[in-house]
Parts: sequence; C-alpha cells; structure tokens
Amino acid sequence: MNTLDQKINQWFPGLVVRKDLVRAVRGNAIVPSYVLEYLLGQYCATSDEATIQAGIETVREILRKHYVHRNEAGLIRSNIREKGRYKVIDKISAVLNYKSDVYEAQFSNLGIKKVLIDSGTIKAHPKLLVSGVWCIADIEYEFTEDKNASPWLLSALKPIQLSNFDFDGYLEARRQFTTSEWIDLLVQSIGFNPEMFGHRSKLTQLIRLIPFCERNYNLIELGPKGTGKSHIYSEFSPHGILISGGEVTVPKLFVNNTTGMIGLVGYWDCVAFDEFAGKQKRVDKALVDIMKNYMANKSFSRGVETLGAEASMVFVGNTQHTVPYMLKHSDLFDDLPGKFYDSAFLDRIHFYIPGWEVDIIRGEMFSSNYGFVVDYLAEILRSLRSHDYSDRYGDCFSLSSDITTRDRDGINKTFSGLMKILYPHGEATRDEIEEILRFAIEGRKRVKDQLMRIDSTYGNVRFSYFDTSGQIYPVATLEEQEYPNHYHKTIAVGEDGNITAAVQPSAPGVLPEPLTPADPVLQAKHLSFQENQKGLSFDALLGPYLRGATAITVTDPYIRLFYQVRNFMEFLETVVKHKAPDEEVSVHLVTMADELKSEQQKDNFEKMKEAAGTVGVNFTWEFDDTGTIHARHIVTNHGWKISLDRGLDIFQHYEMNDVFTFANRLQQYRPCKAFEVTFIRHQL
Repeated sequence: MNTLDQKINQWFPGLVVRKDLVRAVRGNAIVPSYVLEYLLGQYCATSDEATIQAGIETVREILRKHYVHRNEAGLIRSNIREKGRYKVIDKISAVLNYKSDVYEAQFSNLGIKKVLIDSGTIKAHPKLLVSGVWCIADIEYEFTEDKNASPWLLSALKPIQLSNFDFDGYLEARRQFTTSEWIDLLVQSIGFNPEMFGHRSKLTQLIRLIPFCERNYNLIELGPKGTGKSHIYSEFSPHGILISGGEVTVPKLFVNNTTGMIGLVGYWDCVAFDEFAGKQKRVDKALVDIMKNYMANKSFSRGVETLGAEASMVFVGNTQHTVPYMLKHSDLFDDLPGKFYDSAFLDRIHFYIPGWEVDIIRGEMFSSNYGFVVDYLAEILRSLRSHDYSDRYGDCFSLSSDITTRDRDGINKTFSGLMKILYPHGEATRDEIEEILRFAIEGRKRVKDQLMRIDSTYGNVRFSYFDTSGQIYPVATLEEQEYPNHYHKTIAVGEDGNITAAVQPSAPGVLPEPLTPADPVLQAKHLSFQENQKGLSFDALLGPYLRGATAITVTDPYIRLFYQVRNFMEFLETVVKHKAPDEEVSVHLVTMADELKSEQQKDNFEKMKEAAGTVGVNFTWEFDDTGTIHARHIVTNHGWKISLDRGLDIFQHYEMNDVFTFANRLQQYRPCKAFEVTFIRHQL
C-alpha cells in the first residue's frame, strides 16, 4: 500500500475496499458494482492480505451459489424445490394485483412471477414498485392444488445497500486529509487511478456525482464514445437508475393517470437517460413539455393535482462531430433529438460536462488502490441532499449582476454540490472556494453561450464574479479559448433553409491571447494554458523562437522516465523542422540522473545522440550532481530565453503504445496540463 492507502484504511476502517477486487470477483455475473462491493465490504474491507484473499473466496462462493444467471434459472428453481428454502441474489420488482388486493414480486433472472410479498416490505422498500431493486432473498417452495396460487413464497428480503453510517465520523475523518488526497480518494472510489488524470479532469469526473447529493439537479454530458459517461449512473449507487433515452414515457417517468402510480422521479434520487443524443430519435412532445416544467419547478401535474419530486435528471449521449466542427456549423447541442433541441428545455440544464475533455477509458486508468465501498459513499451523498452549501462563497465573492436568476441557480447548485463532495466539513480556503466557483460558472456558461447561438432572443451575459475589493474576474470556457474564431457566432436557419453565421462581440477581457505565438515579429510575452486545452504543439509554441538558432541549451531536471525522454525527442524533432537543411544546430541538455535507472537513461540519450547526428543536430548532455536545479528553461544563442514552469512535460497521459491514435502521432490532439510559458529577450 502507498501512503494514501494506509491513511484511507486508518481513518475509514471497514468502509473501504481495494478496487481491483471488483474485477477479480465479477466473473460472468452481470451485476452492478455496488452489489459486488456490498459483498466485498462484508468480507474484504480490510488491509490484511490474508483476510482479503479469504474474503474473495467467500464472495466468489456466495456468487457461485446464490447469484442467479438466466441460463441457470431452471437449476436454481429445482434447488429451491428440492431443498424447500434457498437464498438467491437477484433483481426483484413488485406490482399490485388489485383484483386479489395483494402485492406480487417478480424475480428478473430467476424467471418466477406472482410471488406473494407482504405490504410491510413494500412500505419499507417502495422502489420495488418501480424498476426493481437488487436484493438477497430467501425463497421457499410449497406446492398447492390451487391453480391460481403460486408455489413460490418469499420468506425474507434484504436490499443490497448499507443500513446505517456515522455522518459525524465521516466529517471528522475528512479533516485528516488534504484536498488533493481527498480528491484522489474519491477518484479511486469511483474506480479510477488518479495518477492518470489531471486536476481539472478529476473535477470533471466528480461533477458526475452531484446528482446524487443535490436535489433536482439537471446535468448533461455529450462527448465521444467510450468515455464512461453512463458508468456512474448504472454502477455506482442503488439510489440512481439508468434508462435508455428511447424507452421513457410520461407514465413511466412521472405518473400513470390510470393507476395513480408515481413514476421514476418519485422513487429515485437520480434518473439518467442513456443514449440521449440522436437527431432521428422519435420523442413524445408531451414528455418534453412535462420535463420542462419539472426541471424548472420540481413539480408535475396529474390531472387537477400537482405533485412534487426531487429526482435529479441526467442526460448523456454521444457526439458525432468534433468541437470546432460543431462550433463552426451549428452548436454544442447539435446531436440532440429535434424535440429536445429546444431553448426552453436546454435553459433548464445547470451544467454541461464537456465530454470531449474526458479520455476514452483504457485498462491502465482503473485503480488497484483503496476507495470507499461505493454503497457507503452513496449513502453519504444521499444524506447530503438535505443540506444546502450554495451560499458558502458569499463571504469572499459575489456574482455579476448580469447573470440571470436561472443562470445563478445553475451556478449555485453546482457550487453547492462540489462543496458537499469536496468540503463536506465546510473548511475550504478562499482559493479552493474560488476554484469550484469558477468551475460552476464555466459549466453554466457553456449552456448559455450555446442558447445564444440557437435563440437570438437570449441576451449576451457577462459571466464573471467579484471579490470583496470589487475586482472583477471574467470566466471563459475552455473551448472558447481554443476556438475563439468559431465560438462567438450566432447560428440561424433562414426561411430558405440556409444556415447563416454571425460573429458575436465577446465580453471584454474574456478571451486570452491566441493559442499559438505565430506573430510576424517575435515578441516577449507571457502565455497561460488551461488543463485539457488542445491544439498545442512544440512546433507552434516553441518553433518560431528556435528558428535561426545554432546553439540551444535546455535545462530540465526531469528528463528521466520514458514519456519525459519521448517529450525531449519530440523537442529535437521541432528543432530539426525549423532549421535549414544545410545548417547544423547544437542542443545541450542539463538534467539530473535517474537514481534507479541511470544506465537506461544514458542509453536513451546515446540513442538520441546517434539519431540526431544524422540530421544535423549535435546533441550533448550533462547531469547536475548538486541536485539544486529547479528552474526549467530553454536558452538560444540568438537572443531568446523561454521559461517553462513545467519544462517539456506539458501533455496529459495518452496511449503511447497505440500507433493508430492521433494523440500519439500529433501533439495538437493531446490535452495539455495547466502550465505557463514566458518568452524573454536576453543579452547575448
């Protein structure tokens, strides 16, 4: 275990589990992660390896004996008959047989129906009436001559979820972790390795948890396939349900006027719509209208009666085009079905997760470290739904008066949700509060900026905030910084069906300097780049300042690991691209030796030296034995010093072994880390 794992086990004993165990015990059992982790939490919530291995075998044995596979349902039914009583793990739902005035259960995998279930169990677990609940149940078999009676009897039922927890203990334990440690613990809890994500990417993952801790929160995430958009809503919590976007109806979602039964929003904390995108999908206009009212007012009508609910709504779907294409030709809601491509509906969205910033899930991104048993975290988040943290920034900051009430509500709900997730104990610094406030504003701004493209009746809004001194801080979305030429346009469809685009004036001070310093005359300047920003390359950023130099010195103490050495090789490629074929350039590297693999490091440098020599680059290096170099910069012999606060390590993790990935071949398709660069003229 690493230091964080030890700390996690110290402060949350019995409530955490090693995340790779889920994959170890799942086998061919098609059950949500929270079901498996519930069982692992009973037998493997420890750091003792012997106990863990014994617990794994116990859980495997429980699944082998009691989890019902559909193709083995006949065998299980036979076991129940022969033994008279048997324990099963299955998804159970219930219906009211109003002709007989009894409740009847149905077992999804076992394939049995009309199993009598008492009204007390229904009252204790009302979700049985809507889409079903995963349970551990004892089934009995008793044959009867009555053709109308079922031989199956339900003698005991226990939903697979935590029965109690100590909320005050949770808050006290939170105080023992730094913010970065706590974020890593949460990322590990949802199954990912935090080392594979930048800080912004971690926050993006945690945004997905807000619907579980914030009432009536409306979230949308659109992006490429394979980024795990629906994973949280299907696997993470017994209080959320994931449904296909094409399967939902007004009676199923809200209320059945015939039976009077409340729909999904009355029983679940989070209702997520999978595969929500798709222009050709048929959508019931009445459903959209009721959803608009519910998302805005938390209520819906049943005849003359108005009912309320607190389920959050999440919409996830795949995009068909790149971000610059959508911004140039349409908008970021372009892939939604026609009935949902409605400004009144979209205005109810509190936050738009930019799915194009989320990496496609790869094997190495999963965690093998400790995280919360997800059912424990799910119960904590559920208890936080009754708290309101939306005013926690009021002592430090205030929103611009330009921001409308609906925009303000979206920002406040996102801020409140992130505060609950990251700082449930309420102890956040001014900088930490500012960070999540900016993040909340950006997510709502992404919605509003697209609405302004779709509907010209929406006025331009200055998304900014003030501190107590009156200093104003404008907020921009990342795609606004990456594609300023396309972002500020109004897309309109004329009567002739032709699409026209008009450039909008952007709010002053919002847009940064251009991404690439391609000035006709090179200038001294300072540039800042956000995490996950794309379109960046050594060629565009550094190339113009290296052109014409015959001697270049690079000082970077961290050219050790393979990806760092590869970065330096790509820097040499940039030098080659910007020198004349008939010129030679000397490149000297000052770095520090790798304490564990110095021979491998030297071997890599020798190979680069040999390769560079064939294309007119004389590469040399030296190790700084003092261990005191910290600054990272590039100095040329023709008058430029380039100060890079991260050195050449400016890109996020990407799949370096996949030659068919463009991020591997072209730097501009890699998301970058947050960094700053300063170009300084210096005396020769």
